Amino acid sequence: MRILSESEQNKIKILTKNQISLALIEPTETGLKKSIMDATGPLRNFLKENNIHDYDLQQQGPEHKIIINANIYADFKVTSSNASLYRPITKKGDPRIWFSGLTKFAVPNDIVSIIFYSGEFHIFNLTQLNVENLLSTNIHNPFKELIAEISGNANQIAFELLAMLRKVASSGPIPSMLEADTSVGRTLETALGININSSKQPDYKGIELKSFRSSRTNRKNLFAQVPDWTLSKFKSSAEILDAFGYKRNSDFKLYCTVSAITRNSQGLNLRLDSDIKQIIENSDKPEFGDFVVWTLDNLHNRLHEKHRETFWVEADSTIIGGREHFQYKFVEHTKKPISSQFDLLVDQGIITLDHLIKRNSVGKVVEKGPLFKIKPKGLDLLFPPSEKYNLI
Repeated sequence: MRILSESEQNKIKILTKNQISLALIEPTETGLKKSIMDATGPLRNFLKENNIHDYDLQQQGPEHKIIINANIYADFKVTSSNASLYRPITKKGDPRIWFSGLTKFAVPNDIVSIIFYSGEFHIFNLTQLNVENLLSTNIHNPFKELIAEISGNANQIAFELLAMLRKVASSGPIPSMLEADTSVGRTLETALGININSSKQPDYKGIELKSFRSSRTNRKNLFAQVPDWTLSKFKSSAEILDAFGYKRNSDFKLYCTVSAITRNSQGLNLRLDSDIKQIIENSDKPEFGDFVVWTLDNLHNRLHEKHRETFWVEADSTIIGGREHFQYKFVEHTKKPISSQFDLLVDQGIITLDHLIKRNSVGKVVEKGPLFKIKPKGLDLLFPPSEKYNLI
């Protein structure tokens, strides 16, 4: 896709402020003539992550074509359309998409925006549509109504969770469920009635909850992600442990932080390679060198999957009757992390990696990470401006 103009970027910023998640596609002259467009990687990811369609599971041929209702917005009108998602018999069955009637609303190399809401696609020409005027005018129009409805529903869930948090906070300090660093989060989720599980999905109706003690300035967890073993010299966490681990009591473990700006005591560091879009972990031992790899695409997908919308909840920790208690008091509400900033923050050592691997006395290897963590000052750099709320 071509580089977006300043006007197109500004329109996306306006939509982002209204909590609109969208994908972009650039129809070519040939595509418009033949009524066909390639379903690009970013578009396929958008469809898959939002549980709309998975081309990987779709068979080739017209009999397997999927048709989904669509609407095309232009100025003060909306036109009914259909989206066709398919893989042709020819070649390798490269994923295709088309919106009926699109040729009336776009010329070659316009940027077309794709929203999915309430079971339908909503399409508009980002290049041509005057987004700001349509949203700011007092005249009712279909595009403004669509954006207001999506934004209103998104805010409704956030306000619902905020009300639940304020109710928990109003009850005063809550006794910790267990003695562990993670107890501040697990105690809150239990108080909210959220089931604790190991799912990679956000905690509450699309909103991720991250809790931390206010007395600490520790890094905050972003997400856990194993390396891409198919691209790596090492093929398991056990190999990493065997190469760099150490003995502690009855366990053999590797608990350490790895950064791009310095080597740790195990001789490990990270390296960002933007040319091949990878983050590489390296050892200063020549026999190991570069030993594991993460692709930036996978890391960006995990970031957006986990932190499309996040409540960072701060709690005061006090000891009452010999037991830790939490008074939840403050929330920072972030949305839509900026992928390119993630790369920069890794390179600057603001986002780091923690290995949490151990082999216990019976020989079982347990891996709790690798965890990508961010320093507190990094939140404002990774996310657009946030909302902040007091709970008490």
